[in-house]
Amino acid sequence: MNRKQFVVLGSLLVLVSLLAACAPRVEEKIVEVTRVVEKEVPVEVTRVVEKEVPVEVTRVVEKEVPVLPAGATLETVKSRGKLICGVNNALPGFGYLEPDGSFSGFDVEFCRAIAAAIFNDPTKVEFRPLTAKERFTALQTGEVDVLIRNTTWTISRDTSVGLDFTPTTFYDGQGVMVRKADNIAKLEDLKGGTVCVTAGTTTEMNLADQMRKRGIEYNHVVFETYDEVVAAYEDGRCDAMTMDRSGLASRRTTLSDPDAHVILPEVLSKEPLGPATMHGDNQWNDIVSWVIYGMINAEEFGITSANADDFLGSDDPEIRRLMGDEGDLGVGLGLDNKFVYYVIKNVGNYGEVYDRNLGPGTVFNLDRGLNALWTKGGLLYAIPFR
Repeated sequence: MNRKQFVVLGSLLVLVSLLAACAPRVEEKIVEVTRVVEKEVPVEVTRVVEKEVPVEVTRVVEKEVPVLPAGATLETVKSRGKLICGVNNALPGFGYLEPDGSFSGFDVEFCRAIAAAIFNDPTKVEFRPLTAKERFTALQTGEVDVLIRNTTWTISRDTSVGLDFTPTTFYDGQGVMVRKADNIAKLEDLKGGTVCVTAGTTTEMNLADQMRKRGIEYNHVVFETYDEVVAAYEDGRCDAMTMDRSGLASRRTTLSDPDAHVILPEVLSKEPLGPATMHGDNQWNDIVSWVIYGMINAEEFGITSANADDFLGSDDPEIRRLMGDEGDLGVGLGLDNKFVYYVIKNVGNYGEVYDRNLGPGTVFNLDRGLNALWTKGGLLYAIPFR
């Protein structure tokens, strides 16, 4: 082998060595990429989604907010044979204890509707009268299964108190009632005056917000119950009383001279009122919610307690699902498929309940306003049964 051949051979050997040295590094890079894509990233994502996040959420929920296991409430109600419903007993038109010991009112009838959905019997309900201050504790401790007591839906009640709200059944706003003889026409006229409010409600805070915003100095006296507020106002201990406008319209009818009092035009707040259940039992919250949706949908379709039987076997697929003639929508809730039919037949649709307790022909004669169906300019819009 001459010198030239030796140099060429040496160069070839060097080249082969270099190629051999490079090959493992290329192989290693491919393995590294495969490891990141197929092993490390999915494991990391799996750890976050399935382990870290749910554990963190579960820890917060179980320690800070009382929780009921799903399905627990329905089974308790069924085994007990009746629903226990937390209500007002001193607000005519919404929740009121009649002289004969029976309960009446708009909220009360939703309690009966839930009982009808479960038992096909609206009488299988026990009404538990609660003050505003004690209502949340009663729900948290299981004293009542559902709270239907003119309760405003707020973020703090939805989180820190541990409630789960259902669809709003009555859209309201806070108002102020005064004596006509005092010539008070607006909030500013209450400067230096005294306002009576109920403890444990949003009304005290709303009043403070509005007065502070307007720069109005005032005094307020807090009472435990509506009855005490009304009695103090009528005795002249305060110049005005404040609560939801529907509540003012209700309590004005109980005064010795209803025509001597007027509700000021200002609306101090938004007050979406409706039922609340204990946090955690999604099935139970779904049941209460879909009873309400069923009553609203029934009004849209013109289905009433008087003609409900006529809609059984309808050719309209939407009505068939609503009335339980088609699909297993009730079974999905743990109820009979005809649960809405039971509600409408025994209690009525939303409009019937409203008119019977608050509408024309009652002493309140409250216009539907925001509580009209969405097809008539109101806010009532029910989720479809599908």
